[in-house]
Amino acid sequence: MAVAEADTVRPRLGRLRAGSALLGPAFVAAIAYVDPGNVASNISAGAKFGYLLVWVIVAANLMAVLVQYLSAKLGLVTGLSLPEALRERLPRSARLAYWAQAEVVAIATDLAEVVGGAIALNLLFDLPLLAGGLITGLVSMTLLLVQDRGGQRTFERVITGLLLIIAIGFLASLFVEPPSASGTLGGLLPRFSGTESVLIAAAMLGATVMPHAVYLHSGLARDRHGKAEGARKRGLLRATRVDVGLAMLLAGAVNLGMLLLAATNLQGRDGVDSIEGAHHAVAQALGPGIALMMAVGLLASGLASTSVGAYAGAMIMQGLLRKRIPIVLRRLVTLIPAVVVLALGADPTAALVVSQVVLSFGIPFALVPLIRLTGDRALMGEDANHRVTTVLGWVIAAVIIVLNVALIYLTFAG
Repeated sequence: MAVAEADTVRPRLGRLRAGSALLGPAFVAAIAYVDPGNVASNISAGAKFGYLLVWVIVAANLMAVLVQYLSAKLGLVTGLSLPEALRERLPRSARLAYWAQAEVVAIATDLAEVVGGAIALNLLFDLPLLAGGLITGLVSMTLLLVQDRGGQRTFERVITGLLLIIAIGFLASLFVEPPSASGTLGGLLPRFSGTESVLIAAAMLGATVMPHAVYLHSGLARDRHGKAEGARKRGLLRATRVDVGLAMLLAGAVNLGMLLLAATNLQGRDGVDSIEGAHHAVAQALGPGIALMMAVGLLASGLASTSVGAYAGAMIMQGLLRKRIPIVLRRLVTLIPAVVVLALGADPTAALVVSQVVLSFGIPFALVPLIRLTGDRALMGEDANHRVTTVLGWVIAAVIIVLNVALIYLTFAG
């Protein structure tokens, strides 16, 4: 009997190991959803409006699941990353213009991540922001060298490890001071409370899908598995749905944890409209241990997201222009503007806001081509989007684009 049970268990364990080996690319892309920009907007939402905007986190995560799956599917079915697929369809002048806007978006992305890392190092070690930014850049360069020399699987493991650190850092407080169950459930009902709540919801939802995550995921899936065909393709697409679902579930839980942390402990307090102020208030409310874990989570967020952003920038350049530059130079291209901003003494929270506005301009350039390409039967064959999927994709794209336009307008209008 025991032998028979062992014979049954071993194949199941083997299938489980084989299935888990297919996971990973989505966890790298998920870093974009827990970057310092998300930290700032989610904590601000919870501190100002309590549980009111819980539904925004849930809606944002559901949107992200579909968008990231479509990106991965494009890479697996066609063997092309999104930038490569665009290169084949754009004339040279359009490719150059497209790359230019993507490079500006990459710089804005790096600005947010480096500033977030600098704030974390300031909270942890009282380092000046400029020194913290330089250290963040150097450590992220080391992570990129891991990818360059150790391979994609090693890079995925390192980034997934950092993602888990981020999760622990922002979810630990929920065990010390659990949020209100009724308040959390009540927050699932879509509603607003004045124009400021609409603005914060626009910031949360509008910045849900980061352009670099859309570009990157197609290349990550392709590089990990190659162009899939036949029965293998069916299995990989199923595994990719699981990969995306698990990664977005974790990222969504972290974002929800940020909002619940603020809603439970920061609502009604003064001076919590910045990450530094929120950290100080958390230390007062929950003790220095939880505040320390929050700062460590923020540091992991900055390090992981700036590495992933630089990796995406390299993939975009190679895909659109067929040019590969050394990883160190690639890192410097987007790091220098962030360091300059910190050296000029700019307010870090304001820098984060500006970076999110710049990122908003890049959203249509990533989403619109993704939905068109994955719905193209000539390119995707039998794996082209179902009509319902295409409609959902366009609705999501329209919502995100409209909210980003609203966010840009409201930011400049004050």
